[in-house]
Amino acid sequence: MSPISESDVLGALRPIVDPDFGRSIVDLGFVKNMRIEGRRVSFDIELTTPACPVKAEFERSARERVAALRGVDEVAVTMTANTRGRATAPARSAGTEEPQVEILPGVRNVVAVASGKGGVGKSTVAVNLAIALHETGARVGLMDADVYGPSLPLLTGISGRPQTRDKRILPHQGYGLRLMSMGFFVTEDSPVIWRGPMVHGLVRQFLTDVEWGELDYLVVDLPPGTGDAALTLTQQAPLSGAVIVTTANDLSLIDARKGLAMFEKVSVPVLGIVENMSYFSPPDLPDRRYYIFGRGGGKRVAEQLGVELLGEVPIDPRVVEGGDIGKPILAYAPDSPAAAVLREIAGKVARKLAVLGESTPKLADANITWVD
Repeated sequence: MSPISESDVLGALRPIVDPDFGRSIVDLGFVKNMRIEGRRVSFDIELTTPACPVKAEFERSARERVAALRGVDEVAVTMTANTRGRATAPARSAGTEEPQVEILPGVRNVVAVASGKGGVGKSTVAVNLAIALHETGARVGLMDADVYGPSLPLLTGISGRPQTRDKRILPHQGYGLRLMSMGFFVTEDSPVIWRGPMVHGLVRQFLTDVEWGELDYLVVDLPPGTGDAALTLTQQAPLSGAVIVTTANDLSLIDARKGLAMFEKVSVPVLGIVENMSYFSPPDLPDRRYYIFGRGGGKRVAEQLGVELLGEVPIDPRVVEGGDIGKPILAYAPDSPAAAVLREIAGKVARKLAVLGESTPKLADANITWVD
């Protein structure tokens, strides 16, 4: 009987197709570090995001397909992830003479979470989106860019002035995230009264002077609307994509359209729309839904604007209860329906970013090693 060959193994793996790219994991170059030692075969499957929804299915199918080959007695599959980033050069405001400082050099993806108006739960979505991405194994930071109404200290229960080292600001740590907010520098009763140039300077400082380190995702909670902070961030940061948060009522949907138009003007892909506070299900009637703010608005706007409705997050009193004591819903009630929807949204966001940032590796990079 002929010994097992690398072409045999790759042939067995070729029918496994990544649903986001619509191509074989072999052709995508996901198969890495193959070793053939007699009748034992081992290899890695390197995904473009740890949030891949079919990771377990890939592992099971790969093991079964290779184990079915004649001459193979043992198969070892290791699932890994190398988060892809969308290469975007940081833009700078026209007419400025600011020094050419490298912005967020260690961050692979910057995701803006925005809304056209306040009161739609944008910050709550941003915090839980960041936590959900961290739960998949990714390295995640969360930047609260809402200068006038920073909510990150309240939502996470973390406060106090950050430390510095070598003139760099060290972000706070919480829920596995690296955190930065204007709220860490002021007291709860201190009003923030700043003009446009001061807002521009603070946002830029958060982008250039904070020691974010190596991150797979930096989630940025934008202030509502299209004011100074939002415009500064879209001009200064290498945004990979944006998520628009709205409720189903007409006023919020009108403002959501404005937010989407802003990102289109600066060539930032809108990853999709999140309809927050979509419906309410009583605890004793979990199958019944009451659409307090209207029904289907997010889906309708998403279809009109040609973007995806990422998810409909239900109303859950535990979101408020947890938020008031610094525990986001993913930590306060991790098994709740709202937490489940937010995790699904995070998975969709991660996969969309992976598709945007994909530069297909060549098959020659599959790192096949023979051991006689």
